[in-house]
Parts: sequence; C-alpha cells; structure tokens
Amino acid sequence: MDKVYNSLEFKKVSHTFKQGDSLIKVLHKINFTIPKGAIIGLLGASGSGKSTLLQIAGLLEKPTTGEIVIKGKGTSNIGEGERTRLRKSNIGFVFQKSHLLPEFNAMENIVIAQKIYGKSNGIVKEDAIRLLEEINLAKRALHRPAKLSGGEQQRVAIARALVNNPSIVLADEPTGNLDFESSKNVADILIRTVRSSGASALIATHSQELASRMDKIYKLIDGKIEFER
Repeated sequence: MDKVYNSLEFKKVSHTFKQGDSLIKVLHKINFTIPKGAIIGLLGASGSGKSTLLQIAGLLEKPTTGEIVIKGKGTSNIGEGERTRLRKSNIGFVFQKSHLLPEFNAMENIVIAQKIYGKSNGIVKEDAIRLLEEINLAKRALHRPAKLSGGEQQRVAIARALVNNPSIVLADEPTGNLDFESSKNVADILIRTVRSSGASALIATHSQELASRMDKIYKLIDGKIEFER
C-alpha cells in the first residue's frame, strides 16, 4: 500500500526581512501540518504575516530558516527548477484579486493555465467547460473579465486554480474584495469545488462566513501559529 503523506508541512519555519537597518521578524519557528484532504483556515490581523506564510507554502519565497515539505518531499535543498516543477504540479493559487488576463475570455483564462502542461486542445477545452459548469458560469464562458462581476471573476480564478488537479490550494483573502452576497457565493463554490477535487487547502481570510466552513482554523499572532478551533 502506498504511503499517505501530509499535503504540506512547515518544519521550524522562520522568516525575516530587512527594513532599513532593521531586521523584521515575520514568522517564528512555525510547525504546522495540513493533512491530505483537509481545508484549513488561517486568521490574523493585517500585517500578521498571513500572505508571507502562503508565499512560503507555495514555494514562491524561501524561508529564512526551516523547511517546507510537499507530500513528503523536503524543499530546502532543491534547485529552482525542481521548486518550480513541484509548485506547478502540486499547488493552485487563488488571490484576493483574480488576476485574470483581460484580453482573454473566461474559458481562455482557464485553458491558458493548462497549456503549461502541454495538454491537447480538445482536453483543455473539455476541462474548462466542465469547471465553468461546476462554478455556474458556463453561460459566461466567452465573456472577458471586464464583462464579469467581481464575484464571477473570482469564481473563474478558482476554476483556474483547480484545473490542473493540484493537491494543495492556497487562497489569500479570496473574498476580501467582494460584497456580502458575492462573498457568500464565492465561499460556497470555493469550499465545494476544493472538496469535490480531493485537494487540501490553506485559506487566509477575515470572513467568518468562509471560516465557518473549514475543518480547522489557526491564527497567526506575533509570528507564531496558534490553534483557534
């Protein structure tokens, strides 16, 4: 039987950055695990380091000390090429802003994410249509971002993050720019699509509506992570 690994592990991760002549400590000896299939919420005040933690989790930034482990594979001693490969094959990102490409329609924004993997045109179109149906936007497939509401844009961003079947979804305030109804709609779709895909997720949010749907919630306080519920 194949060994089941945790999706993501932080092992004594600390991070500092230089501001003028001072060193600012953002994270301090974080030990933290996301089991396979779990959806974890991350709370914390603005400036508490949530975005930095997500950047490090997604291998977009290296910690000052400590190690990130992706599905049992340590990353502290691998080269940039291997880090990029691990990120592309395992991680999907959803940000506060959708970052859709304005010159392409909803379907094309999802298809482009698949082209990185050299998938055939037929397969990528089928996958994009399937996901657009899942997020209730099939009728808006040919609309460019400017013709979509903020909530619709964020739903396309969720589909784009999931289209390559990542094992981990990292979301940074995915409902932060939305009104209450749009936020609730996006929260519903994010949790439902992540669960149906079998992925794990780490979601930084201020939304109690979104946090209430998660398996566990942790909070960043003074650079340390604490179990909330």
